[in-house]
Amino acid sequence: MKHNIKIAAWNDLREDAALIRNEVFVVEQNVPAELEMDEMDAVCVHAVAYDEGGTPIATGRLLPDGHIGRMAVRKPGRGKGVGGAVLQALMTAARQRGDHEVVLNAQTHAASFYGSHGFAQEGDEFMDAGIPHIHMRAALA
Repeated sequence: MKHNIKIAAWNDLREDAALIRNEVFVVEQNVPAELEMDEMDAVCVHAVAYDEGGTPIATGRLLPDGHIGRMAVRKPGRGKGVGGAVLQALMTAARQRGDHEVVLNAQTHAASFYGSHGFAQEGDEFMDAGIPHIHMRAALA
C-alpha cells in the first residue's frame, strides 16, 4: 500500500494531525483532550500519512530532543504498514538533522511494533493517561 507522507511544521499539518489524534487518543482510548494537545506541538516536526484518496490516516511527531510521540493510525489504516512508514519518516527526519538516537514511550501493547523498527525497551512499565507504557530507544546509523 502506497502512502503519501508529509513532513512539516505544526502550522501546516495541525488540522489533519489533530483530527487523527483526537479520533485515536481522545475518542478510542479516552485520553483527556487537554492532555492530548500540548504546547510542544509548535516546536515539533510532524508527519501525516494520507491514503490514495488523500484522507489523513496516520500521524506522529518528533520533538527537538529526539523524542518521537503521538503516533496514531486511524482504524481503516491499521495493519497496512502506514504506522511503520510514519515512524521511518520521523526517524529519517531525526537522522537528517543530526540526531544520533530517537526515544519514545510506547503503549506496552505496541512495544513489539517498535521493536521491529529497531527500538529496544528500557526500564519498567509505567502508566501515562491511564495506559501502560514502556520507554524505548533506537540508535540512528
